[in-house]
Amino acid sequence: MVEWQTPIASSTLWKRLSSPSVRKIGGALLLAGILAGCQADELGYGPKAKRPVSSDIKRKITDLNMSSSSPILIRIFKEENSLEVWKQKRNGRFALLEEFEICKWSGKLGPKFKEGDRQAPEGFYQITPGLMNPNSSYHLAFNLGYPNKYDRSHNRTGTHLMVHGACSSRGCYAMTDQQVQDIYALARDSFSGGQRSFQVQAFPFHMTPENMAKHHDSEHLDFWRMLKTGYDHFELTQVPPEVSVCEKKYIFDATPLVKGVPFRASAKCPAYEVSPRLQQLVDQKQRKDEEKYQQIVAKMEAKEERKKRWEEKKTKIASVIGTDSETPEATIDQATAATGAAVSVTPAAAPGAITPQPGTTITTAFTPQKPEVGTTKSFFKRWVPFGAKAQDDTPSPGVGEIATEISPAAKP
Repeated sequence: MVEWQTPIASSTLWKRLSSPSVRKIGGALLLAGILAGCQADELGYGPKAKRPVSSDIKRKITDLNMSSSSPILIRIFKEENSLEVWKQKRNGRFALLEEFEICKWSGKLGPKFKEGDRQAPEGFYQITPGLMNPNSSYHLAFNLGYPNKYDRSHNRTGTHLMVHGACSSRGCYAMTDQQVQDIYALARDSFSGGQRSFQVQAFPFHMTPENMAKHHDSEHLDFWRMLKTGYDHFELTQVPPEVSVCEKKYIFDATPLVKGVPFRASAKCPAYEVSPRLQQLVDQKQRKDEEKYQQIVAKMEAKEERKKRWEEKKTKIASVIGTDSETPEATIDQATAATGAAVSVTPAAAPGAITPQPGTTITTAFTPQKPEVGTTKSFFKRWVPFGAKAQDDTPSPGVGEIATEISPAAKP
């Protein structure tokens, strides 16, 4: 038999639910639900990929007469550990908005060649919205798109080359979480403003004549000269260059003479032209830079040559000294010299000199003499005019007894 419980009256249930203790519990649960919807971390509230740029960046955007959603460009310099974000101004040209110090990058100066070499790439890369990663394990990230057309034409391999947070790199450019938060937000806002892709220019260093000269003996010099052309285009125009690849090399701001003919990375370049005015400016800049580069390299090589000659001279001097000290003609028997015996030396015969016969002993001026035993002619007695009286009766060579006929007067 089933026992049915008596239902609770509605008025009684309401009284229980409206009691102070129940109201406190309900308020706590409601607050927890609200906080769960906007959980905070050390960088702010809300989903990290949707957070706005920092107040400092906002202020700079206003001061530089930029729109918050205008296009961006990123330049990376390995040697200087620098990541620059450039943003388009209202006049269409780009200006430097912010420079971030790269937390870590892996490898060394030079391009990436293959998967697993842990080398951070160098070159020109286009970042599309599909390369943005809001769910990165390294806070936030975007993929560089390596290998690009140029890299593939040289059979270079690699995957997942990123700019990301967490300050940890295995072939990537790693920033701090706060830095990548702003970089990601700037890229996201540029996409929302209509930019279809933004350019990343990754260089070994600022492509100045001084830096090129400093690395003039690098195996990557020709590759860097090619990158420098794109660097010069941007320096002169303050507008990201149009990048194409043909004959396995980068070309910049080129327009095919026959409309519709594409550039193919491994194929022969079609006939093309660069704006005459821009080409003139680039040529002038590169001539000036090359002249300065050659002057610096000449000074460096002259300095190296002087250093080399000095090292050779020191080596010869050391060799001569070492050889002389080992030859029989210049060797003095230290053991014999220590005993005071005569040292036998066979000097080189001078013209007209009498050559000693073998076995002839020559006493040198440096042969130590044995002190005379039993006399007072020691070093101390000869030079110190005091102490115990010692009479030296040895007459001077060639001086006889002094005779006089004058007798001293008698004392009173």
